[in-house]
Amino acid sequence: MHILFLTQILPYPLDSGAKVRASFVLRYLAARHRVTLVSFSRASDPPAALAHLRTVCHAVHTVPMTRSLAGEARSLARSLVSGQPYTLLRDERRAMHQLLQQLVQAEPFDAIHADQLAMADYAWQASRVAHASAPRLVLDAHNAYYLIPQRMAAATRNPALRLFLRREARLMARAEGECYRRFDHLLTVTPEDRAAIETLLPSDPAAPPQRWTMPICVDSAAPPLKRQPAARGLLLLGGLHWPPNADGARWFLREVWPLVRQQAPQAQLFIVGARPPADLQAAASARDSATAPDGAVIVPGYVTDPQPFLAASAALIVPLRSGGGMRVKIVEALQWGLPVISTTIGCEGIEVTPGRDLLVADTPAALAAAAVQLLQDPAQGDALAANGRRLLAARYDWRREYTLLDAIYPA
Repeated sequence: MHILFLTQILPYPLDSGAKVRASFVLRYLAARHRVTLVSFSRASDPPAALAHLRTVCHAVHTVPMTRSLAGEARSLARSLVSGQPYTLLRDERRAMHQLLQQLVQAEPFDAIHADQLAMADYAWQASRVAHASAPRLVLDAHNAYYLIPQRMAAATRNPALRLFLRREARLMARAEGECYRRFDHLLTVTPEDRAAIETLLPSDPAAPPQRWTMPICVDSAAPPLKRQPAARGLLLLGGLHWPPNADGARWFLREVWPLVRQQAPQAQLFIVGARPPADLQAAASARDSATAPDGAVIVPGYVTDPQPFLAASAALIVPLRSGGGMRVKIVEALQWGLPVISTTIGCEGIEVTPGRDLLVADTPAALAAAAVQLLQDPAQGDALAANGRRLLAARYDWRREYTLLDAIYPA
């Protein structure tokens, strides 16, 4: 089949969960079909990313994505006037519609695959102007997006922000329900997200779209990392421009970290991720490397190679209070052989057993106790990591799990 594959972010390098998902799906499909990739690109994308993707795909096309305060303000104003979700309006670009129209009118495509909700309308509009018979429409939604502002509203203390987030959750739920009905196939990454999305769809299970659940996977054959003996770091990893990550980092820093310091004064906290907000940067006592003074809080921003921080950490902390889908950082930690401590929301949708594959804690006191436990007992961390690697090989290897795509895209 000839597949037109649309992504909101360039799916390489693999430095975010969305990129990991899109990249391995793309690799699986491109090994069996002819795939043309169309993606937004950003100034921060390394030149090597396009070169790599061109070795995978039949063709690669990009449209620049730039954002500004003025553009964000216009999107917010449009949302207030139109009743459409701000989250979707901020990614609306005429140049993407124009490029897709040119492509689908120049050659026939058997299917259009939209990765994430932001690309759904682009896929739908392109299918309507395709010069051949209507292509199959497939949406990999990843997760139920309306749950993200809904959960953020429940966690925030700011009344004005809570009001905005509740409104955004309502608008997103309506937009998602309307959007999904246009597709032939709908993929989600967890049963929980599929169930949340199905509340927005007709009750008849035979009504379109056909629904599939396929987890986010990685390469289980990759060797685990080598951690430092008696590592004393705690690692928070993920883009800090993503509100749930920033909220979780602030909460951990404010409510949990002081409790950890009381019991483990030699501990270090690494908050690693792109675009850290000013208040998190201000909390850093050192920002240059993983060799900071005892008890240091280190906020280095985006790093091309997180290995030094991984190796210096006793555990990956996932202190999320909102969000949806799967936390790929947990699946990657299983691959790395890095022990994990997560909230219940943080490990939602991943088939882990608390106490065997990772530790789960939802209150500041419980999170602090779990962190101190792994800082003081490396053997327990090693046991969690070994169990996590076994789970990864059994359940989250892309070569095995992504064979589900053969039912949507038959050879």
